[in-house]
This record gives sequence, C-alpha cells and structure tokens, in this order.
Amino acid sequence: MISIESAIDALYRTAVTEGKATSTTRLETLADYCVQELARRGLQGVEKEASIPGAGRDKKWDVAWRYDGKYRLGISLKSLLRNLGGTVPNRIDDLIGEVANAQLCSPEIVVGYIMVFNVAEDTFSPKHGSTWSDLFRNRLQSLSGRRSPSWTTGTVEDSVLVEVDFSSGSAILAVSQPLNEFFDTLVDEVSARNPNAL
Repeated sequence: MISIESAIDALYRTAVTEGKATSTTRLETLADYCVQELARRGLQGVEKEASIPGAGRDKKWDVAWRYDGKYRLGISLKSLLRNLGGTVPNRIDDLIGEVANAQLCSPEIVVGYIMVFNVAEDTFSPKHGSTWSDLFRNRLQSLSGRRSPSWTTGTVEDSVLVEVDFSSGSAILAVSQPLNEFFDTLVDEVSARNPNAL
C-alpha cells in the first residue's frame, strides 16, 4: 500500500539525497499512488506515461485512463522544488497550455493536477505582493473546478497542492485538500461523463 507520505519520501530521495531534481523518475511513486487510488474507486487499467492526443500535439501524461478507445482522464504531476521565482510562472503557463491542448481535442476529458511545492525555498515577490507559494496556491485554485456544461478550456476539474519542507527531510506541511476528495471528484466526473464505464 502506497501512501502520500511514501510518495513524497521517494521524491525527496531522488531529488535531494541523490541530487537528481530533474530526473524523469522522481515522481514515479506518486504516479503509482494515483494508479492505486483510482483502482480503489473502480477505474481499472489506469496507465502511466500515456500519450494523450492534443490539438497541437500528443503529449505524455503521468497518469491516464482510457475507455472505449479514448482517453477520458489525465493526471499531471509536478514538483516545484527550487528557483521558485522562475518556476511558478512557468508552471502556471504549462498547466494552462497542457490542459487546453488535451481539451481542444477531447473537451470531455477529466483532468487533475497534483503539485508538490517546497516551501523551504519560498520567498516574497514584491511584484505580486505575496509569497510564491501564496501566488501559486491562489492561481491553482482559480484554475480548478471545471464542470459541464461550461467546459472552460484551460482549467482543471480538481487539483491538490502538497506543501513540503525539504530543508532537512521530507516533511509534508500542508495539503490544500484531502487527497481522498481529489480522487473522488475525478472519478465522479469520469463516471458522470461516461455512465457505462463503471
């Protein structure tokens, strides 16, 4: 059984202990955790590193689920561990672009994001009048909550911000919402849009 704590421990080992902050495997245990939690809610055959078609180009998503020959769910996993002044704006842009690319091809796709944010590197941004963590949390919240029939392109059905302190270990300081609620929301939306799938 994988827990969010063990997934964060694995990220810490790869990114900090081994010094491989950009390793493509740094979030693999977190992806396994997502697969486990979706399976517990009835989604079988969930894939990792799946290439989801997009309007501009196909793109690999960390976790995805396909039904009747089409991807119906995608979860993107990101870590913001250092250089937050450059990383936060880029991650916001990346989210909107990545999500819109998939939604323009499949408007009904359900999308979730899990972001791991190292607050040990947080600083105040005079330009935005807030810390990078507050800015990111607020932007992520404003881009979450997509529901039919509005289908707002570039927004996600749900998201979670996991705030960690990697200064001396892999401590989880805060989670923006219970992860059970996050996975419940995604599966509920998948079920509502694909009533014969579950």
